[in-house]
Amino acid sequence: MATPSHSASHSASASLTAEPSHGLGGRVQVPGDKSISHRALIFGALAVGETRISGLLEGEDVLATAETMRRLGADVTRLGEGAWSVHGVGTGGLREPEEPLDFGNSGTGARLVMGLVAGHPITATFIGDASLSRRPMGRVISPLTQMGAHFHAREGGRMPLTLTGARRALPISYRLPVASAQVKSAILLAALNTPGITTVIEATPTRDHTERMLKAFGAEITTETGKDGALAISLTGEPELRPCPIVVPGDPSSAAFPVVAALLTPGSEIVVEGITLNPHRAGLYATLIEMGGDIEVMNQRDEGGEPVADLRVRSSRLKGIDVPPDRAASMIDEYPVLAVAASFAEGTTRMSGIHELRVKESDRIAATASGLRANGIKVHESEDGMVVEGRAGEVSGGGHVMTHMDHRIAMSFLVMGFAAQKPVTVDDASMIATSFPDFIGLMRGLGASFTGQAQ
Repeated sequence: MATPSHSASHSASASLTAEPSHGLGGRVQVPGDKSISHRALIFGALAVGETRISGLLEGEDVLATAETMRRLGADVTRLGEGAWSVHGVGTGGLREPEEPLDFGNSGTGARLVMGLVAGHPITATFIGDASLSRRPMGRVISPLTQMGAHFHAREGGRMPLTLTGARRALPISYRLPVASAQVKSAILLAALNTPGITTVIEATPTRDHTERMLKAFGAEITTETGKDGALAISLTGEPELRPCPIVVPGDPSSAAFPVVAALLTPGSEIVVEGITLNPHRAGLYATLIEMGGDIEVMNQRDEGGEPVADLRVRSSRLKGIDVPPDRAASMIDEYPVLAVAASFAEGTTRMSGIHELRVKESDRIAATASGLRANGIKVHESEDGMVVEGRAGEVSGGGHVMTHMDHRIAMSFLVMGFAAQKPVTVDDASMIATSFPDFIGLMRGLGASFTGQAQ
C-alpha cells in the first residue's frame, strides 16, 4: 500500500465552509479509535505469529505507523477496509530501518515508536511534518535515556532526531512529571525488551489502552494504587507476546464532532454506533451530560477488553459549567469542540488544567480562542485554560478560522458552522484526513452542508 504523503498541500485552496443546518439525523459509525489502532499495529509487530485487526483507523497518522512497522521488519498487509494482518518479529526482533521513519503529523506514533526502538540495539532517525517537528519530545527522551538509549535531537528535544537504542536496556522506576499516556506507553514499550521489572508511576490516571492490550497479548503487567493515590504500573520484561485478534472500537475523540453537532443543531437526533467509553476517554460525554446534553448510552458491551456502547444524541439547550481540572486527562483532545459547545451554552464555561494543549498539533488554547473570537464569542485565555461566555444558542458565526494545520481545530469550527446563524469557514481542511478521513462524507450523510475546495 502506498505510503501517505505527509507534505499534502496545506494551501489556501483547501479552505472549507460549513453552512447552517436544519437538523441532523441518522445512524453513523465513526472511524476506529486512533490510540488503539496505533497500538494494535505495534503490538502485532512484536508478537510471534499473525495478528488480525478489524476496524483499524485508516487515517494518515495510523498509516504512517503501519509503514514504520514494515520498516522495522514486520509483515503488515491490508486485507480490506479496516482489515489488516500483521506478522510480527517477536520481542527483541526488530531490524534496523534503512530509511528515516516518517510520522507525518503523528505525535502518538512518534513517541510510542521511540519507546519501542529505545529497547532494541538499533539506530533509527525520526522525521515528521512541520507541525510535528515543532513539538517537544523531551518528556519521552528523559526516561528513555535513563533506560540506556541515546538521542541526537534538535534544540529543545525536537525532531528530526536520531535514536540509538540500548544494547541492554535498564529497568527503571519512573514517576511521570506530567500526566501523559504517550510517555507511559513509550516507557512500557521500551520495557518489553528490558530484563527485570520496569515501573511507571502516575499521579493522575491516563488512558490505559497500552496496559489492556499488553495483557491481551500475554504480557505480565500489574497495577497497584499507592497510599498517596498514585497508580504504579509494573511490567516484567522480555515476555513472548502471542498474537490476538483486535477489534478496534469507534474513536470517542472522532465521535465528539457529530455528537456536539447534533447537540447544537436544532431539530437533530442521531445515533453513533460502537464507540469505546473507556473511563479514561469518556470525560467529554460526562461533561456534555452535566451541561444538559441529551445523550443516551445504549447497548453497552465489551469488545477486546474495551467497554463499548452506542450513543443516541438529541439537540439540547446547554448551560455553562466549571469543568473539573482532574477530568482533563480523559478528554484532552476534546477541549476545542467543548469550547464550541460552550459558546452555544447559557452562561459561562470554565476550563482549567489543560496546559498540555499548548504543545499539541498547534497551541490549541490560542487557536481555539482565536476561532471563537472570529465568530463573535467572548473568551478569556490563561496559561492553562479558557473561560467561554456562552451565547445561549445565538452564535453569529460568519468567521474565517485559522486552523494552524490542526485537524481538531478544523473539525471543531466546522461543527460551529452547522449551528451558527452564518456559515463558518476554516482556512485549511486538508489535514482532517490524519484522523477522520471521511468526516465530510459522514457529516453530509447526517444532513450537513459544506462549500469550498476541500471536498
